Amino acid sequence: MTANPLSLFSLEVLDTRLISESQEKLSQNKRNATPSRWKTPEFYVYYVVFIIVVPQMFWAAMTASNENSVNYHLYEGKLTQGWILGRKVDNSDAQYAGFRNKLPILAAAVALHYVLRRLANAFGIRRLMFDVLFAAVFLAVLHGFSTIKILVIYVANFLISKSFEKKTGMLVTWIFNIIILFLNERYEGYKFGSLVTGLGILDSYCGLLPRWDVNFNFSVLRMISYNYDYYDSLANPIDIEKKNLDEVVSEKDRISIGPPKADYNFFNYIAYLIYTPLYIAGPILTFNDFIYQSKHPLSSTSAKRTLLYGLRVLVCILVMEWLLHYMYVVALSSSGVWDGLSPLQISMVGFFNLKTIWLKLLIPWRFFRLWALLDDIDPPENMLRCMSNNYSASAFWRAWHRSYNRWVIRYLYVPLGGAKHPIRNMLVVFTFVAFWHDIQLRLLAWGWLITLFVVPEVAAKLVFPAKKWGSMPIYRHMCAIGAVSNIYMLMIANLVGFAVGLDGLSDMLRDIFASWTGIPYFLFTSACLFVGVQIMFEVRAQEARQGVNLRC
Repeated sequence: MTANPLSLFSLEVLDTRLISESQEKLSQNKRNATPSRWKTPEFYVYYVVFIIVVPQMFWAAMTASNENSVNYHLYEGKLTQGWILGRKVDNSDAQYAGFRNKLPILAAAVALHYVLRRLANAFGIRRLMFDVLFAAVFLAVLHGFSTIKILVIYVANFLISKSFEKKTGMLVTWIFNIIILFLNERYEGYKFGSLVTGLGILDSYCGLLPRWDVNFNFSVLRMISYNYDYYDSLANPIDIEKKNLDEVVSEKDRISIGPPKADYNFFNYIAYLIYTPLYIAGPILTFNDFIYQSKHPLSSTSAKRTLLYGLRVLVCILVMEWLLHYMYVVALSSSGVWDGLSPLQISMVGFFNLKTIWLKLLIPWRFFRLWALLDDIDPPENMLRCMSNNYSASAFWRAWHRSYNRWVIRYLYVPLGGAKHPIRNMLVVFTFVAFWHDIQLRLLAWGWLITLFVVPEVAAKLVFPAKKWGSMPIYRHMCAIGAVSNIYMLMIANLVGFAVGLDGLSDMLRDIFASWTGIPYFLFTSACLFVGVQIMFEVRAQEARQGVNLRC
């Protein structure tokens, strides 16, 4: 089954900023929308399936991983004491544990930044000047003397932008930044002592985050964004400041139309790279958009909207805490102990492992986006839909890490030729995406699997185009069958890339199909996924009836 209560905390249907179509096209979407199926006999059957199956999903994952599990003693050592009713907590995921353990410090930094911003505004201090001053102190606390290494790389990238013409400059920019990614990984941030013997004393203080190189991947994206936007402004010298002030400047214009040439200076470049709320993990804002919003705060950053968004972040954190206290799926999966578990339990451990991965990414992204909203900067929402509300491999990436997806399209996919060579370009894109995340074989396997799994969907759309087949009643069910296959492929790829790896997935599948019950269970699961997909279809149809088109 693919839908559960977590989806309540994922989608902002009423946020008009996410509606990407023109009013004319939205009206057309309404006219073309199908009649509602929510109260039809078919969907009443689906509701019964949900009522029966969804609780079983939770129960299977809990019994497979909690203290009553037959394998509990094998991963109990990975658990620590929690705060909910004396239960232990699965804080074994190093990435989320880093955020979770430092959340009080981050919350204090948000409060301090908010108060100092208001004081700076009251004293007439320029916005970008405050950004640089606060970020300088923030980086010193965060990375200590390693901040010097970061600034050296920043300066080198800036000099590239001023030393070459566009075509050569972008090639050098990409080569430079890919080399930086590789060297950062290879030398784990470069010790001062290994660079110059006499500077070893500087390694004594490396801040709260000594591995500055891990989060520097986001700086790489921003450095490429600045250079590309600068070169693009030279080739297309359109000044967004000269637009009619009475016009509402769209997000598309803020990204594609640059500020005056004078704004592409070193000070603004540094202010953009080290902007505190988005420095650690994004969401990713282009240089053009950042400069525009710094000069012209958007009406979308209203106090009411920000407050509601903050409540949503809090709810997501509490849901994650409940999962970590009652489902020890991360510890179990990393231990790879599947003996004695039923096919249902094994698959639900995999499913809720993916759910915790989704939440461990969603929560930091939304936390830092909330920080930016409090500061009157509105970056893109990274997660438009719940993980369980996706059935298309191509649409999935428009909703998952949305700001990164849009960055890749603008700065890599389109310059490579875009849809003229879709498969080749997607292979290049996902290879870079895997390399950007981490230089590991399992992530390269993930990138290549994603490219491979998109091919059947593209082929099906060519063979069965909606314009020709869409009016046939059976077409919706044919699409649902294809969507079930897509969901399996997405789960396989993401389990390989971000959870258990190739060997772990092989062990899971072997144990699921080790007995005769594996095949009937697979067929039953496929039927449940089919029901979930029909609900997903109707959710999107309902959005179309409301004039909303999220394109995912």
